[in-house]
Amino acid sequence: KTQARGRVDCILETRDYVYIFEFKLDGTASEALKQIEERGYATPYLNDTRRVTAIGISFSSAIMTVEEWEEKTFFLK
Repeated sequence: KTQARGRVDCILETRDYVYIFEFKLDGTASEALKQIEERGYATPYLNDTRRVTAIGISFSSAIMTVEEWEEKTFFLK
């Protein structure tokens, strides 16, 4: 499947937290985190009181599962 450019893959919002996910197939978790930062996916939450965490996840087509993941918490307010 082709994904629309410039759109975050997944956002999960709870009462206290916002999780921003970016998924890469045969890429790296670091590349996924970099995309979240470069494209400003956390920007809509700049004035939010919740804790915002970006999560980059790499899927491997060779092993057919998650290969690695990394996270970064943003303290936006």
